[in-house]
Amino acid sequence: MRFPSFPTIVRTFYLFGNATTRRLPTTSLRQPTLRSIPTIPFLGSLFGTSTRNNMSYPVQKTDDEWQAVLSPEQFRVLRKQGTEAPYAGEYDKHMPSSGTYNCAGCDAPLYTAQQKFKSGCGWPAFFDTVPGAVVRHTDNSFGMERTEIVCSNCGGHLGHIFKGEGYPTPTDERHCVNSISLKFKNDGESKV
Repeated sequence: MRFPSFPTIVRTFYLFGNATTRRLPTTSLRQPTLRSIPTIPFLGSLFGTSTRNNMSYPVQKTDDEWQAVLSPEQFRVLRKQGTEAPYAGEYDKHMPSSGTYNCAGCDAPLYTAQQKFKSGCGWPAFFDTVPGAVVRHTDNSFGMERTEIVCSNCGGHLGHIFKGEGYPTPTDERHCVNSISLKFKNDGESKV
């Protein structure tokens, strides 16, 4: 018997855990939309997100204010600690020689192009951050202890850190970051 590969298993959990397509009645103004699956308490405890402390961040907005400036998918990932599908993000294979990766929520610089490396995990990987750019929290979802990383300026969920995987990087850490949590700026590009 052949078992499915790890990426196949991850995609399956993502598919069943995050979104399904539901058709709404079609009119000239309505398009089919992507809806979240209702929460199942048992699965929520297994696949929930971190148990964060109630920290305060310099950029404070209500959910309504965040929804006004973020796309629905960005809001789901950044503000509700979601995860985008593996190998689907804009920056997974993006390998510039210079520039910075900023928070998609507040535009704070998080990573430099020199800190990015190819990990093959399906999400952008970095070995270090801009000093003071991220805050680490313990995440006990998936029945294991992981380290969640959030933007230190707005508290937006970025992804997780994994240590000791043996990548040839200076820190032996892999910051596994959702592409949708980032926006890339070339050197010399002005902040908007």
